[in-house]
Amino acid sequence: MIKASFKPYTLNFKMPSGTSRGILKTKDTYFLTINSENKCGIGECGLFKGLSADDVPNYEEKLKWACQNINSGKDNLLTELTEYPSIQFGLEIAFKSLERQDMFELFPSKFSDSEDSIPINGLIWMGSESFIKQQIKEKIKAGFNCIKMKIGAIDFQTEVDLIKSIRKEFTSNDIELRVDANGAFSAKNALEKLKILSDYDLHSIEQPIKQGQIEQMAALCEVTPLPIALDEELIAVFPFTKKQKLLQTIKPQYIILKPTLVGGFKGSDEWIALAEKLNIGWWITSALESNIGLNAIAQYTYCKENMMPQGLGTGSLFTNNISSPLRVKNGKLHYDKNQVWKLKNLND
Repeated sequence: MIKASFKPYTLNFKMPSGTSRGILKTKDTYFLTINSENKCGIGECGLFKGLSADDVPNYEEKLKWACQNINSGKDNLLTELTEYPSIQFGLEIAFKSLERQDMFELFPSKFSDSEDSIPINGLIWMGSESFIKQQIKEKIKAGFNCIKMKIGAIDFQTEVDLIKSIRKEFTSNDIELRVDANGAFSAKNALEKLKILSDYDLHSIEQPIKQGQIEQMAALCEVTPLPIALDEELIAVFPFTKKQKLLQTIKPQYIILKPTLVGGFKGSDEWIALAEKLNIGWWITSALESNIGLNAIAQYTYCKENMMPQGLGTGSLFTNNISSPLRVKNGKLHYDKNQVWKLKNLND
């Protein structure tokens, strides 16, 4: 007999973080615990307000329902919760955690054994020109050779000048530069802006126009001088046939998978299988989860054997994160088995 419960938790940012959706100071999440006899499993339902498909008024009611029906089995629960991807992912993590002797070693590998690491991109938040420059210097000094810069919040020419200044000092062989527009460009001016950005040897641009403009995005991907990666476009696309149609129609150069937003391991596996069949590149990114969710995403990602830098550097953003063995060093994410998990925060 399994028992389940959940607990809301608010993560506090060390400093306000700017996105095209506004300034983030806190991030709400939910920890899901399941118990069976003397064993315990823990997962995270990392609802992302304003972005998650399951950001709906009855979210906590669905979480209660999942806990009440925990003995109906993981597969049944995942099917019933198709439109609640963050709850699906929390359940997947918790069940896998319950199965393991070490509740945090979900996917045993050289990564979880501290023998290997995952290359990640350094994330540059939106803000003033001086703040962006400061972050770039810090990331380069910290050993990152891939930087992801959020754009679309300040004047476009200022952002271009910043990118130009980076390229004056560092070639694409020194620093791989990715930009994320979070849908900030209009369908009318996007191509013109992509042409300007393509002069600076950028790796790719995420979601140049808002999701849901399928024809316009397809047209853009067909003629773009700069590889396009779909991100928000994948949210709330649940049936496998719709995922297939979306990728076949848009034909992006890359897709970016946030397991919390696309239905966890199962949802990510479906997108990856489709992308590889269509010769579309992909990488995986966290979505401001605590270290509980980030650990699950990182261990899963390592086992996918994708050597591109992944977007898994968000664990150090919060003042009250769950203490874990995850460490970022020289632009890579490590799992230090000499460190221990501390769940004290959960009991406060």
